[in-house]
Amino acid sequence: MTTTPGGGLPEPVLVVGTGLVGTSVGLALRAAAVEVHLRDLDRAALAVAASRGAGTVGGLGAGGRTEEGDPVRLVVVAVPPGRVPQVVVETLATHPQAVVTDVGSVKGEPLRALAGQLSAGDLARYVGGHPMSGSEQSGPWAASGELFGGRAWAVTPHPGSSPAAVAAVEALARTCGSDVVTMSPDEHDLAVARVSHLPHLLSVLTAAQLAAAPAGHLTLSGQGLRDVTRVAAGDPALWTEILAANAPALRALLVGVRDDLDALLAGLDGPAGDALGAVLNRAVDGTRRIPAKHGGPARAEAVVVVSVPDRPGELARLFGDAGQSGVNVEDVRIDHDPGRPVGLVELVVQTDAADRLVAALTARGWSAYR
Repeated sequence: MTTTPGGGLPEPVLVVGTGLVGTSVGLALRAAAVEVHLRDLDRAALAVAASRGAGTVGGLGAGGRTEEGDPVRLVVVAVPPGRVPQVVVETLATHPQAVVTDVGSVKGEPLRALAGQLSAGDLARYVGGHPMSGSEQSGPWAASGELFGGRAWAVTPHPGSSPAAVAAVEALARTCGSDVVTMSPDEHDLAVARVSHLPHLLSVLTAAQLAAAPAGHLTLSGQGLRDVTRVAAGDPALWTEILAANAPALRALLVGVRDDLDALLAGLDGPAGDALGAVLNRAVDGTRRIPAKHGGPARAEAVVVVSVPDRPGELARLFGDAGQSGVNVEDVRIDHDPGRPVGLVELVVQTDAADRLVAALTARGWSAYR
């Protein structure tokens, strides 16, 4: 078995499916000098992925071997959720020496479907995976070899997974630049329902209320609305498959949301304090549990708002002046003022450094406040 230097990744690798994630996997592996081959029923997507350097098309001959006679050692299935079980079964049969993984966002139901079709030996070569990165965009043109950098990649072995197969999928995630998080398939599905699928649905519900809104109302929209609704622009057909496949875990969370909505409605219909306050306070507690950057514990942060002229070079000047202050900027957001040719740049810093940053920027001529 050929491996990448020091990485333990078996190769050559076959990527089946050249959409956003599949093409991004190919680009990330090629950047690490891994031999990658591509396959897709969509010939146009396949051609685009190959033209971007994600891998080779037509480099596999009879029996799934390369022109040099090497068998495929790892297959990454990156097809829509509904096709995952079928394609995994086919690739396990076509590539009997390969570990097979997928990058689908639901793991439990596909595994149960596979368990009913595969022998124990073939099932041992399958280990699910899910890179926790993506975009509201789709297709190979939106792909990037940097898509997975610093993001979590869930690896979901089942009781029959071979240790070598688990190690291969973990090596895939690391080679793509991700941090490996190991959990069971069902635990994964509950986790992504909570941190990905439910937020997507709540974004959808908010965005759907904008469809019939008067244009005058939307002129008041700001960055908060854009943040909440951004992911609602994702492909509806793909998300229908994802949500249906994870219905049990998602339904339980939606029941909790419905209970909170009932409490909010009751608070709006009567004395608001207790009912509204309980939900709002629980929401604040929830935000404090979200890990900070680099996965560390949440820290007290403040936002410094700076008015920045909308012309070339101003952001560079702002960041240079912020750097001169000695304050580390934890995060950056930009909102555009619809009434003036300026942008409002929000610099997120640790709370105890906010006043120092405001003073330093004000001394350099910026309009800054917290």
